[in-house]
Amino acid sequence: MFQVRTEAAPQQVWEVDYQPNGPITVNGQPFDWNMTALGNGRFHLLQAGRSFTAELVSVDYATKAVVLKLNGQRLELQAKDRFDLLLDKLGMSNATSQKVNELKAPMPGLIVDIRVAPGQTVQKGDPLLVLEAMKMENILKAPGDGTIAAIKVSLRDNVTKGQVLVQFS
Repeated sequence: MFQVRTEAAPQQVWEVDYQPNGPITVNGQPFDWNMTALGNGRFHLLQAGRSFTAELVSVDYATKAVVLKLNGQRLELQAKDRFDLLLDKLGMSNATSQKVNELKAPMPGLIVDIRVAPGQTVQKGDPLLVLEAMKMENILKAPGDGTIAAIKVSLRDNVTKGQVLVQFS
């Protein structure tokens, strides 16, 4: 089970239950849909007699953040799984945060944007870099609060998985 909300309307929460190869329910109701992959992170969706075009702009698996374009409109989604919800309930939502000294590339790709500078103070979740991989832009965000000590890459650099991109002080 996941709780999903948008940044545009954080008070709106959807309870999504998903089982691999099983039914999907949203807020306890069956969610029937048909999806066709069009390639390059683009999809055509049919749901309740309505047609949608969707494009996957970026995914941050660490923070469970997804950016989509749905019929051309940008939609930022944030998901919480059962573990995240339990930590929130226990007042320990920051328990998983830790001191991080560097940000490494999660996959090989091309640096297409650098959004911070050395000496800049950042908070957890602030965008640091944009990494293009497999024709998708992935926004790499700060894993915790800190200060940028050094940026180890330049714009248009090709990077490998695990390469240090940013160091924190």
